[in-house]
Amino acid sequence: MDSISVAAVSVRELPAERIAAWDAYASAHPHGTFFHRAGWRDIIEKSFGHKTHYLLAEREGAVCGVLPLVHVNSRLFGNTLASSAFCVYGGPIADDDATLAALDLRAVDLMRSLGADCLEYRSLQRRHPDWPCKDSFYVTFRREIVEDPDQNLKAIPRKQRAVVRQSLERGLRYETDATVDRFFPIYAASVRNHGTPVFARSFFRNIKETFGEDCEVGTVVAEDGTPVSAVMSFYFRDEVLPYYGGGLPAARKLGGFDFMYWQILRNAGERGLKIFDFGRSKVGTGSFSFKKNWGFTAQPIFHEYQLKPGGSIPEVNPLNPKYRLFIETWKRLPMPVANAIGPFVARNLG
Repeated sequence: MDSISVAAVSVRELPAERIAAWDAYASAHPHGTFFHRAGWRDIIEKSFGHKTHYLLAEREGAVCGVLPLVHVNSRLFGNTLASSAFCVYGGPIADDDATLAALDLRAVDLMRSLGADCLEYRSLQRRHPDWPCKDSFYVTFRREIVEDPDQNLKAIPRKQRAVVRQSLERGLRYETDATVDRFFPIYAASVRNHGTPVFARSFFRNIKETFGEDCEVGTVVAEDGTPVSAVMSFYFRDEVLPYYGGGLPAARKLGGFDFMYWQILRNAGERGLKIFDFGRSKVGTGSFSFKKNWGFTAQPIFHEYQLKPGGSIPEVNPLNPKYRLFIETWKRLPMPVANAIGPFVARNLG
C-alpha cells in the first residue's frame, strides 16, 4: 500500500455536523447498507449503553469511507469491537484500498487501546483475504423482484407458492402500525420459544422513532382481528429487508408467516423496489430452510477478524454446545420473567 496515499486520508470520529454527509455516502456507495446509517449510533448507545466509534474517512474534505464500530464488553460473551454489532452487515465501505487501509489501521489501534479480544467486520464482500474469517456459518438471502405481483408469485417454487396461495384464502390481513405496541409481545414470545433472550421494547421503539417511514412495523391479524404474526422491516434505496419477525402458535396453522412475507414482497414490488432481502440465517436451521423454500439462494456473510495475540475467533451462537442448556432453560421461562431479564442478557449479544 502506498504510504503517501494512506497518509492523505484523515480518519476521525463522526461529528454531528457530518452525519448528513455520512448518510449520503452510505446511500450512494454500492456496498452501503441500511446498517451503515448513522442513526444506529444513537440507537445502540441509548438502548444498550455501549460505546460506539463511528469512523469517518475524508480526503481533501470529502467523505471517502465510513466504518461503524460498536464496543461490546461482556463477561458472558467476550470483549469485541464489531462493525457492526446488533446488525447483519456493516463492515467498512470505502472509495479505494488506501482509504480501507486507513480505516483498518485506526480500527486495529482502537481495538488494542480498548483491550478488546477482537475486531470483527461483517460484510457481503471478502475484503481481507489474509484475515481469519468465518464464512460458512451465517448466510443471507437476497433476490430481485419486479412490479408485477404475478411474476413475483411465480418466482416462488411450486410447493411454497401453494402454501402462500392457501394463506391468502384464510381471511388474514396485513396492517401497518405507527408503534411497536402490537409487534413487541408477538416478537418477544417468538424468540423466547426459540430459547433467545429478547431485546428491550425501548430498542425497537428507538429504531422506529429514528428511521420513521424507512422502518415499517406490520402485524398480520386473523379474521376475528386477533394478531398472529408481526415484523419490523427496513427500507433502503431500492431494497426491503424484513428484519425482526415473529409469530404466535396460530401463525403456523393459518400460514401467518407465509402471508406476512408475501405481503411485504408484493407491496415492495408494486412500489418499484428491486431487491427483497430475507435477512441472515444460520446454516442448517429452520429459518435457513424456510427461506430456501421460497427460492432464494444462500449468500455467505463474511465475518473477518483481527485477534489479540493468542486469541481465537469467538463462537457466540445458539449452535455452540456450551449454550445448549441455557437455551433449553430459556424456552421454559414464563413470559413475564423472560421479558424482564431478557434485555439484560440480549444487550451483550451484539
